[in-house]
Amino acid sequence: MTVQRLSHLGICVTDLERSLAFYRDGLGFREVGRLDVTGPEASTLLEIPDVSLRAIYLERDGTRIELLHYATTQRSSDTPLPMDRPGLTHFSFRVSNLDATLAAIEKAGGTLLPHTRIDNPRFNAHAAFALDPDGTRLELVQTPGDSNALPGQ
Repeated sequence: MTVQRLSHLGICVTDLERSLAFYRDGLGFREVGRLDVTGPEASTLLEIPDVSLRAIYLERDGTRIELLHYATTQRSSDTPLPMDRPGLTHFSFRVSNLDATLAAIEKAGGTLLPHTRIDNPRFNAHAAFALDPDGTRLELVQTPGDSNALPGQ
């Protein structure tokens, strides 16, 4: 196979500094690079005429995300995208303390979705969803055992 590895996941944001603070301070990512993109090659690749893009790369636990802010970025909706809509639905984080993580997310500018909170005795798990400042869903799961195992394993 010619694919070497997953490079990063891109998240389009409306306020780059706000999202940087959220992912860095609220979720523990660290900044690893910045990039400004303009020009005809970028416009062709991204399918945005006269593109003007600023990106910040963040890493945590071997995962890299790219916060993307375009001069033409649209305002985000107050309603999160439904989980059954095709495409990327959410990011999932294993946490050691759900309540503390939810408090940190709210303090960093995220929105809690308290109606999604569950306690599942079958897996000794506690979980809830929250939103980043632009409405991207974040699944937060507290459960004992191997943090790399899939749910139910």
